[in-house]
Amino acid sequence: VIDGVITCSSGDKKMPKNTYLATTKEYQNFEFTCEFRLSGDQATGLINSGIQYRSIIKKKIIGYQADIGKGYWGDIYDEHRRGKLISGDTKELYKDFKDDDWHTYKIICKGDHHQLYINDFLVADYTEKNKNIPSKGVIALQLHSGGIAKMEYKNIQIKELKATDIK
Repeated sequence: VIDGVITCSSGDKKMPKNTYLATTKEYQNFEFTCEFRLSGDQATGLINSGIQYRSIIKKKIIGYQADIGKGYWGDIYDEHRRGKLISGDTKELYKDFKDDDWHTYKIICKGDHHQLYINDFLVADYTEKNKNIPSKGVIALQLHSGGIAKMEYKNIQIKELKATDIK
């Protein structure tokens, strides 16, 4: 933590593996908000990050990911399970957007309904139809393996919402 900002980086080296900082508590229905900034040199490899949610940690992390990074903004990815579930709609977001500026992310999960907002623009609206997918899990901040990158998170808030009767 540097000046109140969670900072993830491998300095001037490429990120060797995905790195996560996870809650110990599991969440079902919630509103997660944070400010974030992803910076790095695209020429060195993939510059990517994300926020895992409703995820399970076994030998690896399994669950939903609110994606961050060029070509992935606002996607919902199902890490180590089904892959990309929905592409982010970034048309409005990109009207005044710079990849390596500070931005806000909001994730709202209520029952089987997931909504992702970047800078207050709704970028993903997804309804989970598979009743076998767990509806509760940890929230984790990620920095993806690949290029020389730095991910920063600050002003993180998690507001729990009323539980629902789903798996």
